[in-house]
Amino acid sequence: ASFLILALQSRGFRKLEVVIAAFVGVIVIAFGFQVFAAQPSASGIAHGLFVPGFDGTESVLLAVGILGATCMPHVIYLHSALTQRRVVGTTEEARRKIFRFELVDVVIALSIAGLINMSMLITAAAVFHSRGLTDVGDDLEAVYDGLGVYVGTSAAVMFGVALLASGLSSSSVGTMAGQVVMQGFIRRQIPLTLRRAITMVPALVIIAIGVNPSKALILSQVVL
Repeated sequence: ASFLILALQSRGFRKLEVVIAAFVGVIVIAFGFQVFAAQPSASGIAHGLFVPGFDGTESVLLAVGILGATCMPHVIYLHSALTQRRVVGTTEEARRKIFRFELVDVVIALSIAGLINMSMLITAAAVFHSRGLTDVGDDLEAVYDGLGVYVGTSAAVMFGVALLASGLSSSSVGTMAGQVVMQGFIRRQIPLTLRRAITMVPALVIIAIGVNPSKALILSQVVL
């Protein structure tokens, strides 16, 4: 599926961006629905936002992973590469104006990513932590089953749809970012199909050898 999505690149980045934006929209709607269905405590949300705290090394690791998942440097670099040639400023003032718009664009994108991460934490706190189920996050299937039991089948299905959309968009964006980084820093190119295949291999290896995908995901975000 990721290969098919990336094939849109041959028809211009605009079509590919529309598909990625649609995936992001699905993710936002899905997790927003889960937050609404979970009926979290408003005071609890406010306390978590404005009075953050840690509870052991695992919470610190998770917090760093959330930062990595929100402020992904390779995605910011890709975003800049995709937009810098669309409107080229001919004067210093025009270039400054373009930069301001670019800054606003990046802030909006990061804010959306932050809201998605917040919605996942809020749902986890309302559905699982409030019931003393603190180890569910290590197993995505357990999360799916728990949402079905405590919130409803629709919430569980939306969770699965959001994960699928997230995986497809992340795979596509990560591959494009690797392409831009190779061209901009390393100045080397390899065949497009081979590059995309190499990008997919690590995830497939993790699945094949039975590594916990949740742990692998958090560690990859910590590295970011």
